[in-house]
Amino acid sequence: MKMIRIAIVFLVLISGLMSAQNNTEIGQKAPEIMMSRADGSSFVLSSLKGKLVLIDFWATWCAPCVNEQPELKKLYTQFSEQVKNNSFEIVGVSLDKSKESWQKAIDRFAISWIQISDLKFWKSPVAKAYGIEELPFNLIIDGNGIIIAKNLHDKELEEFLSKNLKQQ
Repeated sequence: MKMIRIAIVFLVLISGLMSAQNNTEIGQKAPEIMMSRADGSSFVLSSLKGKLVLIDFWATWCAPCVNEQPELKKLYTQFSEQVKNNSFEIVGVSLDKSKESWQKAIDRFAISWIQISDLKFWKSPVAKAYGIEELPFNLIIDGNGIIIAKNLHDKELEEFLSKNLKQQ
């Protein structure tokens, strides 16, 4: 009887891990995100329904993430017309612990796209829901919240956005 209980617990744990990993597969609906912006106001990912959204997981303590911010700024400027007509947005999800460090980076890079965090570092429920194991990590979701690409960087990201934003 004890072995059966152990087997059941093991199967429940494995199925939980498997479902967490499948949350970020292309074709899956992206898990909802509810977090605070740097100014303290609330943000909900589903409020961007209808837009192509680049969700960028990053942190100020992650050198590759910090190095990527000027590239994201360039893309945000390049696709500013799509931002204005409500067809594109970037959401930066910070896995920082320090609000001060996070705010300084936002100011330093003059980040104008949506920035959110719960300041819980790797213990963030959103990081767990998205199965974040390393940074930087990103996903692109369509207007229905379906994941259509993940972990695109540099030229590959720019080409994907160019192709997909022209189709809208």
